[in-house]
Amino acid sequence: MTLPYFKNKTHLHDSATNRKVYFLSDAHLGVSGFKTSLEREKLLVRWLDIIKSQAGEIYFLGDIFDFWFEYKDVVPKGYTRLFGKLAELTDSGIKIFYFTGNHDMWNFHYFQKELNLHVFSKPAEKYIGNKYFMIGHGDGLGPDDKSYKIIKKIFQNRISQKIFSFFHPRIGIGLANFFSRKSRINNAQEVFLGEDKERLVLYCKYKLTQKHYDFFVFGHRHLPMSVSVGKNSLYVNTGEWINTFSYAVFDGEDVKLEYFDPKKEAVHA
Repeated sequence: MTLPYFKNKTHLHDSATNRKVYFLSDAHLGVSGFKTSLEREKLLVRWLDIIKSQAGEIYFLGDIFDFWFEYKDVVPKGYTRLFGKLAELTDSGIKIFYFTGNHDMWNFHYFQKELNLHVFSKPAEKYIGNKYFMIGHGDGLGPDDKSYKIIKKIFQNRISQKIFSFFHPRIGIGLANFFSRKSRINNAQEVFLGEDKERLVLYCKYKLTQKHYDFFVFGHRHLPMSVSVGKNSLYVNTGEWINTFSYAVFDGEDVKLEYFDPKKEAVHA
């Protein structure tokens, strides 16, 4: 897959900022029960409150919700604290970009219209300052995983989306919640497979054969990691907001992983 600079609709305009840029993914709000999800939502809002004075831009790299589907006149209930905070931040002038993941790909217009988020369904390329980034959720990239790639195409198909929209929201969202309880986030924490087996590492190295990127920043993997993938090129995975509460920060020169501690606010890696 190629992402021509300036020509592809998933290209982001260049960004120059003296403030920090933040990346976070895989909060999977809605999973593990209402009480647990609400606690994590409150922590996410608290994190946004902490970083807002330093943030020039914020990137959510998908699966912030464990399930999201927008009907014509109905959206999943809940998340009012997060939505209120996002609206507050965008109203104040902070740009927030939302890359849909495999759990929240059925995102159509609500985030744009109500929250003024910039929503992307594919990875995007962007200069931030003088560094060249590729940014995205990360699902379906790299070699193999053919069964998932087929399923993703089906889910992204407009006919499939239209068929699902015929289900009453109580049925459709009920089905989604049933499957989310079987989500892999309820399983053991992920482990690093090695550079020769990590699909996103292999994908980054492949992309570097086409042109240079300073940074690749993805989510999806549920494992915070920072891996050198080439000369002066770094792949950073933001991890997840369930066990590790990890995120990434770009300070104008480097992208580094940091960890949010509910008791000590932010703890550096």
